[in-house]
Amino acid sequence: MLTKGPILCIDDDDRYLVGQVLHQLGLPNPILFFSNGQTALDYLETTSDRSFLIFCDINMPLLNGLELRKRINASDYLRKKSIPFVFLTTTASQQSIKMAYEKSVQGFYQKALSYQELIKQIRLVVEYWQNCLHPNSQFR
Repeated sequence: MLTKGPILCIDDDDRYLVGQVLHQLGLPNPILFFSNGQTALDYLETTSDRSFLIFCDINMPLLNGLELRKRINASDYLRKKSIPFVFLTTTASQQSIKMAYEKSVQGFYQKALSYQELIKQIRLVVEYWQNCLHPNSQFR
């Protein structure tokens, strides 16, 4: 898997907190922050970069996380990039979880209440995708 690309953090409220955790984990990846789904979509549609991972909130202005995922799936260009898409949100309901998986997300996490637990959640997701094979895996 391409593990060197940027990690996208799409969140209008907790960007600083999630960013702190990602920096604390000492990852070599650049971390790009977007406060809504529309600016993230604009970036994804125009960049040639192969992003490593997307952490996305559900409730955001302009384009929420569920709609962003739907738009990514509707684009041949973006779908072929096979960027792992994980919801990391304070809002978790049975309905939102069901809707997320109907849009083929690769994970859904309710943000941990403590900083240490959030570190564990994010480390778990990152390590999984660092070791997982998918269509853009780089074979040696």
